[in-house]
Amino acid sequence: MTKSTTILRQLLAGSEPIRAPGVVDCIGARIVAKEGFEAIYMTGAGTTASRLGWPDVGLLTMTEMADNAQRIAEASGLPVVADADTGYGGPLNVQRTVRAYERAGVAALHIEDQCWPKRCGHLDGKTLIPVDVMVSHIRAACDARHDQDFVVIARTDAIAVEGFEAALERAKRYEEAGADVLFVEAPRDMTQLATIPKHLKKPSLFNMAASGKTPFLSVEEIKALGFKLILYPNFMMLAAIPAMHKVLQELKRTGSVKGLVNEVASFQDFFNLLGMDDVKALEEKYLTNEESRVRY
Repeated sequence: MTKSTTILRQLLAGSEPIRAPGVVDCIGARIVAKEGFEAIYMTGAGTTASRLGWPDVGLLTMTEMADNAQRIAEASGLPVVADADTGYGGPLNVQRTVRAYERAGVAALHIEDQCWPKRCGHLDGKTLIPVDVMVSHIRAACDARHDQDFVVIARTDAIAVEGFEAALERAKRYEEAGADVLFVEAPRDMTQLATIPKHLKKPSLFNMAASGKTPFLSVEEIKALGFKLILYPNFMMLAAIPAMHKVLQELKRTGSVKGLVNEVASFQDFFNLLGMDDVKALEEKYLTNEESRVRY
């Protein structure tokens, strides 16, 4: 079986941009796989929201993030690009993070140049570590890999703090330090977007966040600009929030769920999504007691 890291490297070497929808849990992971996407993204803001019910302000630990990434990788079977915040400390912490994410089955991680506690890349109030410190983190991340196909993505949040030109210079330094993909967070307009891939030799990442700070573009437009990896971090979760409100409001208003039956997944569809066919096949292979098999 081809490793997920190798698959991601092959996709990065191809001619088409890679679309990686963001998920926070295993249900989302299975949906992305079922819809035929080639890669998947574990969003840090979404993971914080789902695990803590808090905003992305640097509250989750490395082990919590790696654990969630492992579950998503196993449930989806896809190459996972995972948020690793700042790497959770100095160069030695970054190396521990890379090795933990490798063991979790992640294909790529991104680390950023914010001071801790970090902020979501589309929030204000960020501060940055010195360029040379981030360069040491990237070098440490690359050296920590056991699997040389594991992809190290360097993210800079400098646009909001030091300006666009400083962000470009940081990205160039991170590229020279060995990063495989460059992630310039929250570009504001088409001029900035057009400049980023041209300024760098290695692949560039486009983060299609919901904040509106970065223009909403089609995959064809993003490809034309020269970006190679596209993240759609929280749109699945954002789509689910109004649906959950609607269900609860209907229940509260009417006292019944009967009117919702045709608007939600069926019981059978739910279990099919979760792999009931695989369970049946395994039971067929291993169980000798016919009465104990799952049916619905």
